Amino acid sequence: MAHRIATALADGDLDAAMGAGLLDSAPCDGCTPACRAALLSARDERRIALKARERFRARQARLARRQAERAASRDSSPIANATAPTLATTPLPPAAAAALERAMARAAGRHRK
Repeated sequence: MAHRIATALADGDLDAAMGAGLLDSAPCDGCTPACRAALLSARDERRIALKARERFRARQARLARRQAERAASRDSSPIANATAPTLATTPLPPAAAAALERAMARAAGRHRK
């Protein structure tokens, strides 16, 4: 198995080496010190790269979660949910409503002439 992995590494075929069990491999005793060192080095590099990828993905998930939490807290804050009252939605006090009606009636009477 170690020889198949070493051959794949020598050919530059990392996928074949991974498929042959690079991460779980141990060098054979019959190999040269250079061959063993190359196999161990490639195995350790792949392990480091995979751990770095896991850390990156965890960081991306953490950042996305924090961003979603911030967005949710912004959406649920009382200030964001408060709407400013408009004239169309707020009823006028009775005296103001009566004055408005009289003014509108006078204005309507002027336009009839």
